[in-house]
Amino acid sequence: MNLESYRTSLRYQSMSASRMRDNVERWLIHGGLSFEGVKNEENTFQVLVKHAGKYDVPVDIFEPKAQPGILVLGSKVIMKNNQIARYMGFNDEEKETFGKKVSDFCYSIQAISKIMTEDGKQKIGVYVVLDDKENINQQTMLDALDSVSEKHERTSRFLLKTF
Repeated sequence: MNLESYRTSLRYQSMSASRMRDNVERWLIHGGLSFEGVKNEENTFQVLVKHAGKYDVPVDIFEPKAQPGILVLGSKVIMKNNQIARYMGFNDEEKETFGKKVSDFCYSIQAISKIMTEDGKQKIGVYVVLDDKENINQQTMLDALDSVSEKHERTSRFLLKTF
């Protein structure tokens, strides 16, 4: 690749990233949803919708730098204090078993999960990935936003029942 084609490629990527962010923000405004920008070095852009879907949960929408053109929507289920205390008492094998249970449940509801510690709290991230670049539009994004809200609620109920 010569310098000129590299520059063209770079210009297209930054224009594409900017276009994706502009589209997402426009779609949220058209959908009547308030949002704020979030700084995250791993993502090209990230916005937080504080009250999304019928369960009114916070949902992050972002484009990972490592996967341009992919839109990820996710929400974090915060574990209750007694659940956190129990989880922290687990050994590595028990944590792995718990992680597999959560992962299997999330797979059954067509979500990707990630167990994380953030702000001193144990959380389970529930994510939906829009990777069909040709069909990422306002309707698919708003449907995914509602879907993430539903998956957040279902995961929260799963934790209450099984943990």
